[in-house]
Amino acid sequence: MPPPPPGPSPSPGPDQVVAAVAAVAVVVIGHQDAAHVTDAVRSALAQGPAVGEVVAVDDGSTDGSADLLDRLAGTDPRLTVLRRPVNSGGCGTPRNTGMDAVTSPYLMFLDSDDVLPPGAVDALLAAAVEERAEVAGGLCVRRELPAGRDVPWQPALYAARAVVARPALRPRLVHDTLCVNKLYRTAFLREHGIRFPEGRFRYEDFVLTARVLAADPRVALVPDPVYVWHVRRSAETLSISLDRADVGNWRDRTHACRTAYDILLAAGQKELARAARAKFLDHELRMYARELGLRDVRYQRAWWAHTRAYLAEYDAADWTRAPTAPGRLIGRVVLACAEPRDLPRLRDLAARPARLLAPYARAPDTTPVWADDLPQVTLEPLLTRPVPLLPLAVDAELSPRVRDTRLRLRLRLRLRLRLRLYELYGRVAAAGPETVEAEWRRREDGRVRALRTALFAPPEPGTPPGAPPEAPSGTPPGTTSDAAGADGPVWRAETGVALTGPDGLGPGTWDLRLLLRFRDGSRREVTAHARTGAGRLRRRALPSARHAIVLVQPYATHSGALALRVAPGVRGVAAVVRGRLRRLLH
Repeated sequence: MPPPPPGPSPSPGPDQVVAAVAAVAVVVIGHQDAAHVTDAVRSALAQGPAVGEVVAVDDGSTDGSADLLDRLAGTDPRLTVLRRPVNSGGCGTPRNTGMDAVTSPYLMFLDSDDVLPPGAVDALLAAAVEERAEVAGGLCVRRELPAGRDVPWQPALYAARAVVARPALRPRLVHDTLCVNKLYRTAFLREHGIRFPEGRFRYEDFVLTARVLAADPRVALVPDPVYVWHVRRSAETLSISLDRADVGNWRDRTHACRTAYDILLAAGQKELARAARAKFLDHELRMYARELGLRDVRYQRAWWAHTRAYLAEYDAADWTRAPTAPGRLIGRVVLACAEPRDLPRLRDLAARPARLLAPYARAPDTTPVWADDLPQVTLEPLLTRPVPLLPLAVDAELSPRVRDTRLRLRLRLRLRLRLRLYELYGRVAAAGPETVEAEWRRREDGRVRALRTALFAPPEPGTPPGAPPEAPSGTPPGTTSDAAGADGPVWRAETGVALTGPDGLGPGTWDLRLLLRFRDGSRREVTAHARTGAGRLRRRALPSARHAIVLVQPYATHSGALALRVAPGVRGVAAVVRGRLRRLLH
């Protein structure tokens, strides 16, 4: 770790900045982002008198970004513009440049394509001062553009105001690897020589976060939204976190995770280091496994080989906690196999919530295992895991409602949702499935449509003992289902889906979530695996008396879950076609 750079004298203590005037510096970095950088800087300046300086670092742009910033600096003396003549290739170097230049007691970071919401600095500064904390963190929301849908980042950490005397007391802190939703005491960073890695280092904030936690700061957490992370999936140039089509991105990410682990371990933060490895399994591994089926064979093999080598560094203790947690189970399968296999099944297991599809195999001693040819990957803890945590498999399909020519045309704008819940080593039958509540949530704005609760029909009588259950669609060819009689039943439920009208879904993209209720009082929220094949996900154009036409497209998400697009009218159909063309071109 490099020594702290020369700079101003240490910041005053928290009790000396209670007035909260000019106490915070915001470091804004950007490269080739003339379209957004001034919006980012304005959002920092608009925070009010608590912000004493904004340091904008242009990292070798040639699109006029620095000129725009210079003109903005002429309107507000708090803004300083620093120009780097050559692009550094990453985000760490320009952030370090900004850190070296600030003189305020506290500092924050902001990327050129994001913004600080009103009140963000006041909320973080008040918490840092009142709690005498070296670090204050708040809620970051990922805003999907252009739809504007907000998805909170690590909401469990920021559900309520809290103070953490030492990071080891809250290992979950390692999950929030962002540097931009936090306020840092400047003297704390300089005293410990905490800086970003230089040059072309992807996921540099993983390293800074590890260095901060390794220094054992007092941390204040607030539930206030303090950062808006703009997610532009259709942008011409994707951000580092979205540009995952090349396996080099995965190598960079694992390198950052390994570096963070080494930093924590070297600082004696063993509990945090262990939590960082668990975070990799639960977050990074699951995220990339969900997308593995989208890549070509060359990528899949390179990803698999690299992941096996990385996971080989884990020790026995890294695998003993929650051995059937989805990420750990995926990792054990990867370690056990030299070549990629069971990718559709791993994709569904990586979903949130996880779904474990067939085969439901058993070893000769009846112990549940991943597959007949992988008896070393045992699933025995599933026999005692609480029902609300089981990776239950429910699949679903949408089909047009049976037409009745005596009914008016509008009644044809309904679909039938068919659900099937599969047995999981006897656990489902023991709990006793009773009802399922289907909820459709519109992706664009979070609007919810809850359908009436449907009853599960009991398994058909007369299922012969030892008969395997019907395998959920997506089961890899050549695999078999569990041959144990207790694992044979399938529970079915059906309900209708209105597309238009006051109780209809209306235009938009809709995600399906299911709430399963059992006779023993337990509940489990799941997503449904989309059944494929035989035209089940075929786009349909349905006639409508009101809209002339309604375009309906059931589809499987990257994680294999069923979703639905509804586009009423000629204008809606045209919007779907334009969106499809954009995705194909991208």
